[in-house]
Amino acid sequence: MEKITGAEAMMRALENEGVDILFGYPGGSIMPTYDALYDHKKTLNHILVRHEQGAVHAAQGYARVSGKVGCAIVTSGPGATNTITGIADAMIDSTPLVVIAGQVGVAMLGTDAFQEVDVVGVTSPISKWSYQIRRAEDIAWAVARAFYIAKSGRPGPVVLDFAKNAQTGMVEYEPAKADFIRSYDPDPDLNEEEIREAAKMINESVKPFVLVGQGVELGNAREELKAFLEKADMPCGTTFLGLSAIESDHRLNKGILGMHGNLGPNVMTNKCDLLIAVGMRFDDRVTGNLATYAKQAKIIHFDIDRSEFNKNVKVNLSVHGDCKKSLAAVTKLLDKATHTSWIDGFKPYEEKEYQKVIDKALHPTEGPLLMGEVIRKVSEATNNAGIMVTDVGQNQLFACRYFKFTKARSVVTSGGLGTMGFGIPAAIGATFGAPDRTVCLFVGDGGLQMTIQEFGTIMEQGAPVKMILLNNNYLGNVRQWQEMFFSHRYSFTPMLNPNYELIAKGYGIPAKTVVERSELDAAIKEMLATPGPYLLQCAIMEEDNVMPMVPPGANIDEMILEYKSK
Repeated sequence: MEKITGAEAMMRALENEGVDILFGYPGGSIMPTYDALYDHKKTLNHILVRHEQGAVHAAQGYARVSGKVGCAIVTSGPGATNTITGIADAMIDSTPLVVIAGQVGVAMLGTDAFQEVDVVGVTSPISKWSYQIRRAEDIAWAVARAFYIAKSGRPGPVVLDFAKNAQTGMVEYEPAKADFIRSYDPDPDLNEEEIREAAKMINESVKPFVLVGQGVELGNAREELKAFLEKADMPCGTTFLGLSAIESDHRLNKGILGMHGNLGPNVMTNKCDLLIAVGMRFDDRVTGNLATYAKQAKIIHFDIDRSEFNKNVKVNLSVHGDCKKSLAAVTKLLDKATHTSWIDGFKPYEEKEYQKVIDKALHPTEGPLLMGEVIRKVSEATNNAGIMVTDVGQNQLFACRYFKFTKARSVVTSGGLGTMGFGIPAAIGATFGAPDRTVCLFVGDGGLQMTIQEFGTIMEQGAPVKMILLNNNYLGNVRQWQEMFFSHRYSFTPMLNPNYELIAKGYGIPAKTVVERSELDAAIKEMLATPGPYLLQCAIMEEDNVMPMVPPGANIDEMILEYKSK
């Protein structure tokens, strides 16, 4: 057989896994691999980011909207450590990634060589698998295993620490395939007793309520979820990451769960007689005070990850398995039901929240622009068919509340880790993962500056990211907490901002700033009609607060609808 370098073997192994795009940044210890990449430019499209954190977030955005494994490639030392935030973010949000990091040669390990870091030691706690490739002979096996682990079961990030001698060593390459790992069971068989018991509990329920998480999207179980809900006539609420698992206007979709969710779902969580969680992990921002959370209800938990059962909330029944299979199996055993009076019970809460919060957020008649009205207008201008990408903060919370969804895989946001700076690179990745869709990024002035260097990537690639900068001259979410819980002591949250429009134009990105409400519709139309990227800066009311809100430590049904500053 022909002998090739380990670096060339890596390229062929990636191609064997169906990889066609890499987000990365070259450097010393990964240089042999980048040299091999030079001859694969027609099959492996490499996107040069401006910071390694951006490479991982871009790979996340790509993975979220495409359903494929995102791939990032960086050098050793600081190149590798700059990926840590993205790897941790992907782990907690179950995003399938393979991150390839260069490493010094095996002979230099442990000597504190230039740009040597124990990447495996650092990333093992925040990845599904972290492995150091020390020999060229191990490349095909390691890459096949990495992609299998990243995409199977509950998805997540995998890290390959690629020693330089393994890159330069010679090997007789043979493609490898991984579809089994001893003691790793990513697709567990359904337990028929669990299925029958779940159906029985649902059939006997008078007031069922379903909590929909991102697991439905990850399991491609959108249609199975709808059949499940509709047959038993069960209302549902969604987590932030599960927002596009069901259409926003579906009659059984009652809104968002948790701290900044909707009033109805949170109140009814503590009134239902059966709570059914599907592909979600009972995050603290969803449950509020666990001591009072759904104590009146029996609880069923559907999940592919056994470690989530009874971790935060004690349940009466756990259904272990892929929700695409488990939901379908339970649906077959369900009685056709109607729960009209129970579902109608949501209406008074919906009306109350609309009157006190939503109408004011979407239809102000005077004063500065509000985040809610900007986001809803952008959503409607895309026929509610766009991909919503957010950074973290008020821009994220308002976007999740007021952007609407009609298509699957339309939400790209940092949920569990809450990573400021996530937005711009994730949106870039999303444009490559779904090139036929409109990608709308909502970002605040704080998060924008954390990864503003990726304007260079947008410029070079012509990535058609429609950036809506919601500028309130504050670190808005922290300011809101300081206003509400720290006596208006705005400790280091006001922002002295640069001229963002001028910066965007310096990168060749068309930009416009809107201050007056009368200018907004035309500006949004211009943004969406402009080919390629666009920055629309909106001057937002400085003390625009996200409501409703469950105060920290409060019960989930104790929502503040209105807050009047003292």
